[in-house]
Amino acid sequence: MLRGLYDWTLSLAARKSAEWWLAFIAFVESSVFLVPADVLYLPMALSRPDRAYRYALIATVASVLGGIAGWFIGHYAYDAVARPILEFYGKYDEFETLRAGAGVGFIILMLITSGAAHLPPIKVVTILSGVIGVNLLLFIVLAIVARGGRFLLLAWLLRRYGEPIREFIEKRLGLIAGAAAAALILLYITVKYAL
Repeated sequence: MLRGLYDWTLSLAARKSAEWWLAFIAFVESSVFLVPADVLYLPMALSRPDRAYRYALIATVASVLGGIAGWFIGHYAYDAVARPILEFYGKYDEFETLRAGAGVGFIILMLITSGAAHLPPIKVVTILSGVIGVNLLLFIVLAIVARGGRFLLLAWLLRRYGEPIREFIEKRLGLIAGAAAAALILLYITVKYAL
């Protein structure tokens, strides 16, 4: 099922309506969808490098708006909407563990790691931010920095290095970013419990 969803998302890049699909997928990824917007963004930016930054802006704006929707779901509709979504993806227990120890500092760290490596998935961070009541304005600024940084970095890499960077991004960047995310989490835990 996941492979079919991935292939379908990838096929959207060839359509004339690709920008709208990118906005839609970036929006729903930040609140309920499983497949990251990168799956659509990368082939679009590779096929039209002159529009890489435009696509990055579209993905960032839509992702932040989707994040705001996720925040509202977490804040106002946790039991009715968020919990069934988390249970559907098998993430409810993991979410509750995060919820028990989450604070604003942890949300900042998770937005950075989610922006860099999708760890944890952005939808978990946005819903959790609403559940614990992170200030909405602060959340929006952090989401712009985290999501915008990711898409703008990808745009720069794709404009600068083109097709050869695609393989690196698809195969190795997630691993490297995941290791960096793990290091940041360990640093955060060390600092939190050392003080």
